Amino acid sequence: MPTTHREPHAAGREAAAPAASATRRELLTLAAGTAAGAAVAAAGVGAAPAFAAGSGAGAATPASSAGDWVATWAAVPTTIPSRGTPTVLERQTVRHVVHASAGGDEIRIRLTNEFGETPLRIGGVHVALRDGTGASTAIVPGTDRRVTFSGHTDATIPAGAPLVSDPVRLRLPAGGDLAISVYFPERTTVTTLAAFAYQDNVIANGDVTAARTVTAAATLQQDLFLSAVAVRKRGGAAIVTLGDSITNGANTVANLNHRWPDLLAARLRSAHLDLGVANLGVSGNRLLHDPNPPAGSDAETFANYFGVSGLRRFDRDVLAQPGRRFLIVLLGVNDLGHPGTVAPPSEVVSADDLIAGHRQLIARAHEGGLAAYAGTILPFKNDTLGFYTLENEAKRQLLNTWIRTGGEYDGVIDFDRAMGDPADPIALNPAYDSGDHLHPNDAGMAVMAAAVPLRLFR
Repeated sequence: MPTTHREPHAAGREAAAPAASATRRELLTLAAGTAAGAAVAAAGVGAAPAFAAGSGAGAATPASSAGDWVATWAAVPTTIPSRGTPTVLERQTVRHVVHASAGGDEIRIRLTNEFGETPLRIGGVHVALRDGTGASTAIVPGTDRRVTFSGHTDATIPAGAPLVSDPVRLRLPAGGDLAISVYFPERTTVTTLAAFAYQDNVIANGDVTAARTVTAAATLQQDLFLSAVAVRKRGGAAIVTLGDSITNGANTVANLNHRWPDLLAARLRSAHLDLGVANLGVSGNRLLHDPNPPAGSDAETFANYFGVSGLRRFDRDVLAQPGRRFLIVLLGVNDLGHPGTVAPPSEVVSADDLIAGHRQLIARAHEGGLAAYAGTILPFKNDTLGFYTLENEAKRQLLNTWIRTGGEYDGVIDFDRAMGDPADPIALNPAYDSGDHLHPNDAGMAVMAAAVPLRLFR
């Protein structure tokens, strides 16, 4: 599902063109989520899990990853749009704030130059515990650590490659926040990013990677060249959530970590289930197709942010996660809604096409030793993006029926029933609607997290 996002803003810097951003907002017509702290807390406690067990006959026994590393945070690398002005960094530091799920005494950071066509020069990286909440990018005094790569403080990442750091001794509490600062000494066009972070990150002039506070030259809700953090945890394990904008956290209030995977991680901690949660949701993602904006359409200014198809990115985003043991899939609504809106009508899919795609995910998950769970597709009657038609609703019903009753996934999380309007079940419950009748608000995200039965992970 397409979503709006905040572009970098700073006078005199190269950033996405304001006109393109305005066009995108008009096209997508997504309403911002509203703050609902009390409602979130209440929903997280009171909502009953919506779950049905599958036979899972083909499930492999979950295996622990070698080295006892466990994913605690992740983002989906995507490339930049085919039209528009990219962000350019030069002698600048990008300070990212990431919200960890699992804790540990050592961490590793994963950078990526996946969509770069030339080597990427990294002048230095520091990591520290984040001080404060919300949009704060300050660090806790005494926690700053220099990050090395094969013993070196600087690095060059080949085109198309990731780069994993050496272990860093830093005690990270479960549910804690990290500030990860990356210095770019040379003129660097941002080619690889996660465009929908829903967290304020900052660009600061100079090498201020070790500074307790930094002065922002620009603020953006994107993760630049950063894709994952892992913690060392003996015998630990992680849940990977593979999804689209609903998993990514679209329309939730920024800087509050109200994405449903974050709230699920909080439930796990409260239940003393020591698991990482790696959120591999990306707005606009489809199960079967890569972005393919019609030539000359406004979608050319944003569609590449949607990431390659779920089938294509599965190995990179799921199987490559350290400690991955459980998979939750929530994909399919964009496959229904994009053709004819931000993708060609020729890419219309059937329910059988989607079922075949899900069967591939199940087979590949089992082959990789994961238990695979599926979420049913949420209702979206009368959405403002043009997804809803009688035909698409019929396909959604067929897909959800197969997910619920097919017995091929190892378990089913019935988000559809948890989120439907009691007076009109094929519509999103107004109490959980961010305003576009497709994406949940913060209270709806809490209901989704509460719909996941923790017994799946015991």
